[in-house]
Amino acid sequence: MEIPPKSPDESEKSPQSKEMLASNTASTLCISSRSESVWTSASRSKWDIYHKPVIVVSVGAAVFLFGMVITSLSCIQTKNKNVYKMCGPAFLSLGLMLFVCGLVWIPIIRKKQKQRQKSQFLQTLKSFFFNR
Repeated sequence: MEIPPKSPDESEKSPQSKEMLASNTASTLCISSRSESVWTSASRSKWDIYHKPVIVVSVGAAVFLFGMVITSLSCIQTKNKNVYKMCGPAFLSLGLMLFVCGLVWIPIIRKKQKQRQKSQFLQTLKSFFFNR
Protein backbone atom coordinates (compact mmCIF):
# COMPACT_ATOMS: atom_id res chain seq x y z
CA MET A 1 0.00 0.00 0.00
CA GLU A 2 1.17 3.47 -0.84
CA ILE A 3 1.08 6.30 1.61
CA PRO A 4 0.06 9.64 0.03
CA PRO A 5 2.64 12.40 0.47
CA LYS A 6 1.99 14.82 3.30
CA SER A 7 0.81 18.29 2.42
CA PRO A 8 2.69 21.10 4.15
CA ASP A 9 1.03 22.58 7.21
CA GLU A 10 0.18 26.26 7.55
CA SER A 11 3.26 26.81 9.69
CA GLU A 12 5.54 25.26 7.06
CA LYS A 13 4.36 27.56 4.22
CA SER A 14 6.71 30.32 3.30
CA PRO A 15 5.71 33.89 4.16
CA GLN A 16 6.15 34.83 0.50
CA SER A 17 3.35 32.51 -0.57
CA LYS A 18 1.06 33.98 2.09
CA GLU A 19 1.78 37.51 0.82
CA MET A 20 1.15 36.45 -2.76
CA LEU A 21 -2.18 34.91 -1.81
CA ALA A 22 -3.29 38.06 0.02
CA SER A 23 -2.19 40.37 -2.79
CA ASN A 24 -3.90 38.23 -5.45
CA THR A 25 -7.24 38.29 -3.67
CA ALA A 26 -7.04 42.03 -3.06
CA SER A 27 -6.26 42.75 -6.70
CA THR A 28 -8.99 40.35 -7.82
CA LEU A 29 -11.53 42.14 -5.69
CA CYS A 30 -10.54 45.51 -7.11
CA ILE A 31 -10.59 44.27 -10.69
CA SER A 32 -13.93 42.50 -10.39
CA SER A 33 -15.70 45.53 -8.96
CA ARG A 34 -18.85 46.11 -10.99
CA SER A 35 -19.36 49.70 -9.90
CA GLU A 36 -16.58 51.28 -11.92
CA SER A 37 -18.90 54.02 -13.14
CA VAL A 38 -19.21 55.29 -9.57
CA TRP A 39 -15.47 55.86 -9.41
CA THR A 40 -15.01 57.34 -12.86
CA SER A 41 -16.55 60.71 -13.58
CA ALA A 42 -16.16 60.61 -17.37
CA SER A 43 -19.47 61.09 -19.14
CA ARG A 44 -20.59 58.28 -21.37
CA SER A 45 -22.00 58.66 -24.87
CA LYS A 46 -25.57 57.71 -25.75
CA TRP A 47 -24.31 54.61 -27.60
CA ASP A 48 -22.40 53.43 -24.51
CA ILE A 49 -25.57 53.74 -22.46
CA TYR A 50 -28.15 52.34 -24.88
CA HIS A 51 -26.20 49.83 -27.01
CA LYS A 52 -27.50 46.70 -25.27
CA PRO A 53 -31.23 47.46 -25.57
CA VAL A 54 -30.77 48.66 -29.16
CA ILE A 55 -29.08 45.36 -30.04
CA VAL A 56 -31.86 43.37 -28.33
CA VAL A 57 -34.54 45.36 -30.20
CA SER A 58 -32.72 44.83 -33.52
CA VAL A 59 -32.29 41.10 -33.01
CA GLY A 60 -35.91 40.80 -31.89
CA ALA A 61 -37.15 42.60 -34.99
CA ALA A 62 -34.98 40.42 -37.24
CA VAL A 63 -36.19 37.18 -35.62
CA PHE A 64 -39.81 38.42 -35.82
CA LEU A 65 -39.44 39.14 -39.55
CA PHE A 66 -37.83 35.73 -40.06
CA GLY A 67 -40.81 34.18 -38.29
CA MET A 68 -43.17 36.06 -40.61
CA VAL A 69 -41.33 34.69 -43.64
CA ILE A 70 -41.40 31.14 -42.30
CA THR A 71 -45.10 31.41 -41.45
CA SER A 72 -45.92 32.76 -44.90
CA LEU A 73 -43.97 29.88 -46.46
CA SER A 74 -46.38 27.47 -44.78
CA CYS A 75 -49.18 29.01 -46.86
CA ILE A 76 -47.25 28.96 -50.13
CA GLN A 77 -45.22 25.73 -49.95
CA THR A 78 -46.87 22.32 -49.94
CA LYS A 79 -43.65 20.47 -49.17
CA ASN A 80 -42.61 20.55 -45.46
CA LYS A 81 -45.78 22.45 -44.58
CA ASN A 82 -45.93 21.04 -41.04
CA VAL A 83 -42.37 22.15 -40.29
CA TYR A 84 -43.12 25.69 -41.39
CA LYS A 85 -46.33 25.73 -39.34
CA MET A 86 -44.41 24.70 -36.21
CA CYS A 87 -41.29 26.86 -36.61
CA GLY A 88 -42.96 30.03 -37.87
CA PRO A 89 -44.98 30.87 -34.76
CA ALA A 90 -42.03 29.93 -32.54
CA PHE A 91 -39.81 32.50 -34.26
CA LEU A 92 -42.65 35.02 -34.23
CA SER A 93 -43.10 34.72 -30.48
CA LEU A 94 -39.36 34.72 -29.73
CA GLY A 95 -38.79 37.79 -31.89
CA LEU A 96 -41.73 39.64 -30.35
CA MET A 97 -40.51 38.80 -26.85
CA LEU A 98 -37.00 40.13 -27.56
CA PHE A 99 -38.40 43.23 -29.27
CA VAL A 100 -40.69 44.11 -26.34
CA CYS A 101 -37.98 43.41 -23.73
CA GLY A 102 -35.62 45.78 -25.51
CA LEU A 103 -38.31 48.47 -25.77
CA VAL A 104 -39.09 48.20 -22.06
CA TRP A 105 -35.38 48.27 -21.17
CA ILE A 106 -34.88 51.76 -22.67
CA PRO A 107 -37.19 53.68 -20.24
CA ILE A 108 -35.68 51.77 -17.33
CA ILE A 109 -32.21 52.99 -18.31
CA ARG A 110 -33.53 56.56 -18.69
CA LYS A 111 -35.03 56.43 -15.20
CA LYS A 112 -31.76 55.13 -13.71
CA GLN A 113 -29.82 57.90 -15.44
CA LYS A 114 -32.14 60.55 -13.96
CA GLN A 115 -31.84 59.02 -10.49
CA ARG A 116 -28.05 58.96 -10.80
CA GLN A 117 -28.00 62.63 -11.81
CA LYS A 118 -30.25 63.55 -8.89
CA SER A 119 -28.13 61.64 -6.39
CA GLN A 120 -24.93 63.30 -7.66
CA PHE A 121 -26.59 66.71 -7.35
CA LEU A 122 -27.76 65.93 -3.80
CA GLN A 123 -24.28 64.71 -2.85
CA THR A 124 -22.72 67.97 -4.02
CA LEU A 125 -25.35 69.98 -2.13
CA LYS A 126 -24.78 67.95 1.02
CA SER A 127 -21.01 68.35 0.82
CA PHE A 128 -21.40 72.09 0.21
CA PHE A 129 -23.59 72.71 3.26
CA PHE A 130 -22.08 70.27 5.74
CA ASN A 131 -18.40 70.81 4.98
CA ARG A 132 -18.35 74.49 5.92
